[in-house]
Amino acid sequence: MNKKFDIEEINELIRTRRSIYPAQYSGEKVDDRIIEQMLENANWAPNHKHTEPWRFIVFTEKGLDQLGMFQSDIYKEVSTAKGNFDEEKMEKLRNKPLMASHVIAIGMKRDEKQSVPVEEEIAAVASAVQNMQLTASAYGVGCYWGSGGITYMSEAKKALGLEKEDKLLGFLYVGMPKEGFWPQAKRKPINDKVNWVKG
Repeated sequence: MNKKFDIEEINELIRTRRSIYPAQYSGEKVDDRIIEQMLENANWAPNHKHTEPWRFIVFTEKGLDQLGMFQSDIYKEVSTAKGNFDEEKMEKLRNKPLMASHVIAIGMKRDEKQSVPVEEEIAAVASAVQNMQLTASAYGVGCYWGSGGITYMSEAKKALGLEKEDKLLGFLYVGMPKEGFWPQAKRKPINDKVNWVKG
């Protein structure tokens, strides 16, 4: 590959990526073309045996209201049956999507031949989501990968077109951060987490 990239810009992009939550969004709509670019870059994630297991459903505009109803209805059905229904939690699931510009449901479609372990398929989807997060950051767009609520309820998976062997891995909330807002963070030194073996 002859093309050269600005490595310092790439380093900065990776190190300044942050989870930015719906309460921190301004309410401004993110251009659909940015979402399309995020999805295109997700499609280039590494994946063993080229199974391309990622599946996405994008909710925006009136679709956000549909997602809120969908989440709250499934939560009510499942939690009532289990005897742990919480009205406040249901309302949160109903209203949270409305705080975002777009919400992307994240699915893992299991390879029919099961040619790779399921853990590798999940890792591939996580790589695809990281590509989306980095792309969003490059555009100054905030996003947050949430895996609570209805994520691990089989009823939700089925309703989103995923089969028994597939997985729903959460929802990526996307929105424009409030003006001037981009949180800082820090990491413990990488040397605390690495051992070199040179023979």
